[in-house]
Amino acid sequence: MTRLTYPNIEAERARRGYSKSEFAEVLGVNRKTYYNWVLKGFIPQKKLEQMATLFGVSAEYLLQKTA
Repeated sequence: MTRLTYPNIEAERARRGYSKSEFAEVLGVNRKTYYNWVLKGFIPQKKLEQMATLFGVSAEYLLQKTA
């Protein structure tokens, strides 16, 4: 099993019922790009802020290493 760098992002995505592909589309990127962000990090600041706004949480919460 692959260990995600930012599990809170995946948890929030799932809570809101988005598939990985759907959420990537909302962010304006492809699924592979989104997956690489959550797996390896290196999320662009603007996209991290967009996720935080969509989820109604802080960027700091999304970047925590544990869910």
